[in-house]
Amino acid sequence: MEKIQMKTPLVEMDGDEMTRILWQYIKDELLTPFIDLNTEYYDLGLEYRDKTNDQVTVDAAEATKKYGVAVKCATITANAARVKEYGLKEMWKSPNGTIRAILDGTVFRSPIVVKGIEPCVKNWKKPITLARHAYGDVYKNAELRIPGAGEVKLVYTPADGSPEETLSVHAFEGPGVVQGQYNLDDSIENFAKSCFEYALETKQDLWFATKDTVSKKYDHRFKDIFAEIYEASYKERFQAAGIEYFYTLIDDAVARVMKAEGGFIWACKNYDGDVMSDMVSSAFGSLAMMTSVLVSPNGYYEYEAAHGTVQRHYYKHLKGEETSTNSVATIFAWSGALRKRGELDGNQELAAFADKLEKATIDTIEGGKMTKDLALMTTLPNPTVLNSRDFILAIREKLEAML
Repeated sequence: MEKIQMKTPLVEMDGDEMTRILWQYIKDELLTPFIDLNTEYYDLGLEYRDKTNDQVTVDAAEATKKYGVAVKCATITANAARVKEYGLKEMWKSPNGTIRAILDGTVFRSPIVVKGIEPCVKNWKKPITLARHAYGDVYKNAELRIPGAGEVKLVYTPADGSPEETLSVHAFEGPGVVQGQYNLDDSIENFAKSCFEYALETKQDLWFATKDTVSKKYDHRFKDIFAEIYEASYKERFQAAGIEYFYTLIDDAVARVMKAEGGFIWACKNYDGDVMSDMVSSAFGSLAMMTSVLVSPNGYYEYEAAHGTVQRHYYKHLKGEETSTNSVATIFAWSGALRKRGELDGNQELAAFADKLEKATIDTIEGGKMTKDLALMTTLPNPTVLNSRDFILAIREKLEAML
């Protein structure tokens, strides 16, 4: 068959360890035989990030602004052990954090629903998409260990020379800890717009939840900004689309989610989204069956798998041992990016290929061929367990039959 052409490049961000191995398998077997793949390549592997003093991560994010769509492999976030293992110059920041800060996007994570991989929550019938505000809060906090008696205050010093505002946090009578958090109206507004736009794009209801009854300034600011933007710019569009925006307290949302059937977007502040996305992904199967896309209100999209670099399997691979590593979320990162590229370029052939790639992947699993992690949880009888490469080859067989 004649290869599908791409008008505009994708930004391709390579990664680390076992996902880097899968990345190449996917390109070799599922993409380049069928697409004249047009990407602008950036190596976000830890060694090259170290070599470039992490400039490559910044360059990749800026390229995403230029081209609009990126696909990213899982990457290592360095800790002390990684600094020693790789002989790094320093403990480089999370590439995802750097990219999110530059694009100022919202992360949407959604489970990939497959027959035979049943959710732990029996009434969940449709995907629940988590929208995480990946900025500020505890992840950008300032904290102190308090050694003894004394008072901690919040002090705001206006840049225009106006009088300072001071608020007592706590008068300590003994040792303790204290933490300060912040967020920005601009970032919260972009979070809200991204959520509203994504809900319209995917035609799903949008839930948003905070704890404004306790946090009457901080969380309430989130609630107010969402409400103001919805009323001013999205209420009529939501009504026309037949979808709903719904606000409630975070504890009420958790209770409602457990009894819902799914099929909606759940927007959360940074920490809530971090925790709840892991809960939802685990209940639906695993992080290896979870898509993740960073959506910027400026129209940039970055697709990736929700999981990490599968370090344990990589060490087995290096020893020449066989692995059975689940590549589904990484395949869906590519399909998501290719579909969006096709949509933006008016390239229906490319968008249709992305749909077929996803269907071939799901059909392979539902046909009883899967990696070991899925075989351990499937309700399908007598599944065939395939190694990492053979699973991708089985998907290729299905894909070739469709094309």
